[in-house]
Amino acid sequence: MIDNKEIVLITGANTGIGFETVKALFASSKPYHIILGSRDPAKGEKAVAELECECPSSKSSLDVVQIDITDDEAIERLFEHVKEKFGRVDILLNNAGANFDAFNDASDPKKARELFNKSYDVNVSSTQVMTSAFAPLLIASKSPRLLFLTSGLATLEGAHKSYLTKLAGDVPRGWPKEGIRTAVAYRSSKTALNMMMLSWHHLLKGDGVKVWSISPGFLATSLGGKPEVLKKAGAGDPATGAELIKNVIEGKRDEDVGKVIGQPEWVGETGIQACSAFVSFAGSLWRDVPWSQCETFNSRNPFGPGIATPDPQSDVGSAAECVAYSGRVSTASDFLTPIH
Repeated sequence: MIDNKEIVLITGANTGIGFETVKALFASSKPYHIILGSRDPAKGEKAVAELECECPSSKSSLDVVQIDITDDEAIERLFEHVKEKFGRVDILLNNAGANFDAFNDASDPKKARELFNKSYDVNVSSTQVMTSAFAPLLIASKSPRLLFLTSGLATLEGAHKSYLTKLAGDVPRGWPKEGIRTAVAYRSSKTALNMMMLSWHHLLKGDGVKVWSISPGFLATSLGGKPEVLKKAGAGDPATGAELIKNVIEGKRDEDVGKVIGQPEWVGETGIQACSAFVSFAGSLWRDVPWSQCETFNSRNPFGPGIATPDPQSDVGSAAECVAYSGRVSTASDFLTPIH
């Protein structure tokens, strides 16, 4: 029976944090009907088969739908499908997003335009269009929730305190700034997403829609590169981010409606809390970690010519110095890989 289940629509749900969120909800004691959005239906069906095998006694049910949020016609088709089949959406999780500037900076004007346009198209414009299309189905719910997946890189306060990495002292004068990666297009798009969340919060408050941005933390997903490499740099399990999202969906963060919420970020198993948690998808991991975490990377010399290797006698140093890709590493793909 669908009537006694909350209808949850998650974009980009066949992998990463989206998939882990589906898994967390599917294992919940609460019943949901989860609409798993995927650009590739085959990958979505594979994800569903895995979930049903892992949790055969789930109280929830699953649907796979094809959705590319950059395609307006695809959004309209999905809206009509969900409207006809369910008549409402109780929870919309705007999880789909992309990072394009892992190995690119904005010093080249042509690259800058391309990176910013692509980043804003997916992370801002397409998310806005998706939300606008499904707003009527959210309003039709008795207890609607609207969630946007943001990033710790988007915080203005945090960026003001610590923005650039300390690879080799101060940033040199002149232009372009060779080897300085800021992920500025991705970061800016997620900051814009947070402003968009606030707009929806105020627009839909009278309709009873609860709205949040969620910053899940530094997690080992393909959005930030190769998960196995990111784990060595201290990235957490995506399941921890999914648990935070599940808590929001199940009402445990209702006092934080209209806010960007996250959780304390920790590096690996060391228990060191990074108060200004930043992860630069441009290749620098901006947090404090023990040098013991750097051994694997030290052996592969990721620092490049002209960048001093961290002092192994120092107990703690910035991971930017530890595992930074500075644009001078011949095996860059071993560290971070951008995704579309």
